[in-house]
Amino acid sequence: MTPPTSPLTTAAWLLEHHADANLRVLDCRYALSDPLVGRIAYLEGHVPGAVYADLETDLSGPLQESGAGGRHPLPDPGVLAAWLGSVGIGNDSVVVCYDDPDTGQGFYAARAWWLLRWLGHRAVSVLDGGWPAWVAAGGGASTAEPAHAPTTFVPDVQADMVATAQDVQHRDPSTLLIDSRAQARYRGEVEPIDAKAGHIPGAVNREWSGVLDGRGRWRDPDTLGVHLDAGDSPTITYCGSGVSATPNVLARELSGVPLGPRNRLYAGSWSDWISDDTRPVATGEAEEI
Repeated sequence: MTPPTSPLTTAAWLLEHHADANLRVLDCRYALSDPLVGRIAYLEGHVPGAVYADLETDLSGPLQESGAGGRHPLPDPGVLAAWLGSVGIGNDSVVVCYDDPDTGQGFYAARAWWLLRWLGHRAVSVLDGGWPAWVAAGGGASTAEPAHAPTTFVPDVQADMVATAQDVQHRDPSTLLIDSRAQARYRGEVEPIDAKAGHIPGAVNREWSGVLDGRGRWRDPDTLGVHLDAGDSPTITYCGSGVSATPNVLARELSGVPLGPRNRLYAGSWSDWISDDTRPVATGEAEEI
C-alpha cells in the first residue's frame, strides 16, 4: 500500500485501503466540555479496526502542579511510543486519524497527526471530513474494539517542530505569532477555561475553524494561505493548550511550509504562558507589528 502523500486523506481512499494489513486508524473524537463524549461515540460505532485515542490519557502528558506545560502537556515521547506500539502502530504502519468536525471541535485528529509527526512518523494523515465523511461515503460502523498485535514504535523526535515560551518571548521580529482561538478569547472579552484572559503580545488571530468549509472539509491550499495570511514569514502557532492550534499548523504545511523551524507549535500555548505571572498579557485587537 502506498500511503497518502498529503497530510489529508479522503474517505474514498480509506474505503479502498481500510482492510490493508499495515493500515491503522485512530478515532480521536472528543469534547473538552464532556470528556466521555468521544469514547461513547466510539463505542456506539467507529471505522472498523479503529483504535480510540483519548486526548487526556493517550495524546497528552500529566499535568504539572505549577501549570507549566499547559492544560494538555506533550506526552513523554517514550510513553507515547509505547502506547502506539501497544495498539499495533509501528514504524511501518500507515496511520489515518479522524474526529467529527460536525461537533464544532474538529481539531483532535490534527493533534494526533502532529504528535506522530513529532515522533518522526511520516506515514500519517487526517481524514478529510472525519467521521461524517466516512459515513457519507458508505463506510461501515463497528462496535468491536480491535485487538491488533502489539509491535514496537521507535521514536525519532523532531525537536524543531516545537516552540517553548522562551522561544516565543525571544522570537525574531520576522516570526509571525498566530493565536488560533476564537476572537472573543483572543481579545480577552471572555475566558471560559483559563485563569487569565487575553493573548500573547504581538500575536495575530487566525481562528482554527477557518481551515474548514461549511461541510467540515478542509479548504484548498490557496484559501488556507489567505486564512493564515502569513506570507513567507516563519510562524509559531498557539491556542489554549496546544490542541486547536494544530489545524493551523497542518494548514501551514498544506499551503507550502512544512513542519519544522518555519512552522512550529507552541505546545504549551496560552495555558502555559500564563503559568508564569511575569509574562505579559495583551487584550483587545492585535497591535500593529
